[in-house]
Amino acid sequence: MDVKIQSLKFDASQQLLDFVEKKMSRLDRFADRPTGVDVVLKLEKDDEKGNKVAVVTLHVPGGDIMTEQRARTFEEAVDASLDVIKRQIEKRKDK
Repeated sequence: MDVKIQSLKFDASQQLLDFVEKKMSRLDRFADRPTGVDVVLKLEKDDEKGNKVAVVTLHVPGGDIMTEQRARTFEEAVDASLDVIKRQIEKRKDK
């Protein structure tokens, strides 16, 4: 599966990129025939809920699955996004 990672308004460290790549590669187990995933990591000025934002778009046949999560760290935002996408995949399978 093709994982594309983009960081906006900052330079992502190699450690963060490796973390995101590892987490997104797990989606192969849950989704049927995923073609790719796009991850956009960005910083925002609003610090109330956390200024780190992860926007994850999973490309699968039948339509893309997208989520946007905020947290205090990018790792937390990516983990939360992964959980949301897993739930959305399960909902699709139940239908």
